[in-house]
Amino acid sequence: MSPSESPDGGTGTGDRLLAVVDAVDNRVDRIFEPLRGRPVIDGVAKAVTGLGDHGVLWTLIAVWRGRRSGPQRRAAVRALGVAGVSSSLVNAGVKRVVGRERPDRTDLRISNTGVPVREPRTSSFPSGHTLAAFCSAAVLSRPDDRSGNVFLYSAAGLIAVSRVHLRAHHASDVVGGVVIGTALGLVVRRLR
Repeated sequence: MSPSESPDGGTGTGDRLLAVVDAVDNRVDRIFEPLRGRPVIDGVAKAVTGLGDHGVLWTLIAVWRGRRSGPQRRAAVRALGVAGVSSSLVNAGVKRVVGRERPDRTDLRISNTGVPVREPRTSSFPSGHTLAAFCSAAVLSRPDDRSGNVFLYSAAGLIAVSRVHLRAHHASDVVGGVVIGTALGLVVRRLR
């Protein structure tokens, strides 16, 4: 009997856990399906995911946070740089280790809204857009700016949802991105 088999010949805990994750991913995908193919929703999802490409949104927010010279500018620039580098390295490392396949997009119904979307080429877990978004939100948030923090985390959440809507990631990839990105962001905050 292999370590992953139970005495009755069934699969082990790891296989059962993967089956549960797949079932949840499929259920979430079915929830999104009626929303796909609607030009306004698809256009917003494409635009939001595009803002997450290469840290565009987070760069704009750091520029806004650092609009005045002095310690706030230095802190914003340093935070963005450290968040960008660390999230890229962690994301690439985890993707290489996990090597999960992307969702099947052959039957994806997304309307042509004229907003381009980069075709993902790396493995699926974790969602790099989501990881970078939540890492940046954690790093750029400030204790004295509740409304700004709500905006940061809401933007990160919208990026995460857009990745599922566009079927660039499974829902569990996005959850992994939220957890890893937030944890990394909190660590980075302490180091800056």
